[in-house]
Amino acid sequence: MIFLDKLRAAERRNGSLLCVGLDPEPAKFPARLKGDAGKIYDFCAAIVDATADLVIAFKPQIAYFAAHRAEDQLEKLMEHMRRNAPQVPVILDAKRGDIGSTAEQYAREAFERYGADAVTLSPFMGFDSVEPYLRHEGKGAFLLCRTSNPGGDDLQAQRLAGVEGQPFLYEHIAKLVQGPWNLNGQLGLVVGATYPAEIERVRALAPTVPLLIPGVGAQGGDAVATVRAGWRADAPIVVNSSRAICYASAGEDFAQAARHEAIRTRDGLEQAKN
Repeated sequence: MIFLDKLRAAERRNGSLLCVGLDPEPAKFPARLKGDAGKIYDFCAAIVDATADLVIAFKPQIAYFAAHRAEDQLEKLMEHMRRNAPQVPVILDAKRGDIGSTAEQYAREAFERYGADAVTLSPFMGFDSVEPYLRHEGKGAFLLCRTSNPGGDDLQAQRLAGVEGQPFLYEHIAKLVQGPWNLNGQLGLVVGATYPAEIERVRALAPTVPLLIPGVGAQGGDAVATVRAGWRADAPIVVNSSRAICYASAGEDFAQAARHEAIRTRDGLEQAKN
């Protein structure tokens, strides 16, 4: 099953647009696990098990594992998700961006070492930094387009004088992903929930590609505005919430609290479709 088909199947099966981001911070773990980087897998696996029937995808952020020398726990977690939630695609949030043989190695890391279904990439170095990922049949890649951070304006909201119509950079990226770069229908775009007007613009320029939308929850993105701007029946959106779900409780009920918050968020996103 190719990534886009798996994404659509998960949306139908779980009635969900919600992606749970897995950003483990041991300092925020509940008392029994708090401060112990050796318990990253245990914490994340509990969140996965509590929410697997509620989500369209999971999104582990690789930096939170690598910073604690926990790549082996990430491998174990990926195996756990494939075994216990095989219907849910996993997006490895790595934001890689390099060319040639280095990009080939990053692609192997994401798809062969970790077994991810998709990966996040920076398109700043052009198509030859993306192409090695597209050689992995059935896998997906989300390219940074209009990100949720204020500093995104520094580049993404600048006009390209040498391109017809002088589009903003993020608009140009959206057109490339909808068109010539998307060789096998493997590409999607990352657009932040904090910019619903830009989500609507990206959707107009890229009407058929999936959108990965971070920024709902702790970052303050408007879930209703996000869905109305980006969701289309034939083009999935993947609305990510990380901290608001993973750290819904600092107590021993953290997994149950995560489930309750995931249900609340999922239901709110579904209602916004109507």
